[in-house]
Amino acid sequence: MKKHIDYYFLGLALALIISGLLFLALLSAQESLKFFGNTTYYIFHQLIAAAVGVVAALIILKLPLSFIKKVAPILLIANLILASLVFLPFLGIKFWGAQRWISVWGVTFQPSEFLKLTSILYLSALLSKRVSQTSQKGLGNLVKRGLSHLTHVFLPFVLLVAAVVCVLYFQKDLSTMGITIAALTMIYFVSGTNLWHTIATGVTAFLGGSLFILLEPYRIERFKTLLFSEADPLGIGMQLKQSLIAVGSGGIFGKGLGMSSQKFGFLPQAMSDSVFAIVGEEVGLVGCLIVVVLFLLLAWQIFKIAKRSHDSFSALAATGIGSWIFLQAFINMASSLGMFPLSGVPLPFFSYGGSHLIAEIIAMGLVLKFSKDA
Repeated sequence: MKKHIDYYFLGLALALIISGLLFLALLSAQESLKFFGNTTYYIFHQLIAAAVGVVAALIILKLPLSFIKKVAPILLIANLILASLVFLPFLGIKFWGAQRWISVWGVTFQPSEFLKLTSILYLSALLSKRVSQTSQKGLGNLVKRGLSHLTHVFLPFVLLVAAVVCVLYFQKDLSTMGITIAALTMIYFVSGTNLWHTIATGVTAFLGGSLFILLEPYRIERFKTLLFSEADPLGIGMQLKQSLIAVGSGGIFGKGLGMSSQKFGFLPQAMSDSVFAIVGEEVGLVGCLIVVVLFLLLAWQIFKIAKRSHDSFSALAATGIGSWIFLQAFINMASSLGMFPLSGVPLPFFSYGGSHLIAEIIAMGLVLKFSKDA
């Protein structure tokens, strides 16, 4: 019997991708005209990234799951190497005080955006193999099984998290680090591993994240801004202040598509970090709720695909992808509404940036494949 892809999931993913591109086309026109003399520069580059992502997703649909599992470690190692190359002076590029980008032959990309996906695939492949091995009969007594799990499952998980922390800490990308570790911990938890290992990892991540925040004064200032946004409305509190003005001025139904006034130099990072605030200004509370519901339905459908999957690798990878997309969307939207510190993470499918869009579309292609093979 021929299996079909999940068309409901496909419809949700396409709705978000197309909505993001259409909205960015309207939002970016003024900035494109200002810096490049035409109204299509930013959306043209975003469309190229979307096309690359779609082509990669279509290729993935044709690949066997066994091949994807086999190349997962290679993809992770290559990604870690690329993420380390951002510090080389002839390759790395610094924006806003952060060294996260590589430029090769005029093409600029951010390796850390792909690290979320490659680390999810690697851990899913590892756990789908190791957990089944340690649960097989004939391993011996309970102590032996416990030691096998510790050395073959928990230790590689800890090493993977440590590698992610090392790479992203020096890139000053604490938000991406937190999202990646949260997705990996969710995979580890649902794989049926030791609960205390998951709790220990969560507590360690929380304490480590708190320490990283305390080590950087600008991160402390972001939390202060969240609590006391009126203290410096023309300085560090400007982005949050202008974001709230944008959302508030949109009212129930918004000013209309393309009618935002905050995007004309008032709201910093309007095309990336603060894009949800512009959504609120142009399409109002109703439009914001529609976007939120679409993300919730997408995450719910991904988790449903994970639950009904007969393959452990597919189930774990889908869980990681769903956790990543949901958490990143939540953080971006919450920071625009003053419910979370400004983080700098893009809103999936909506924010400008080719690297994150390619990674997200590839992830949707993987989930689509999982739904077909479930």
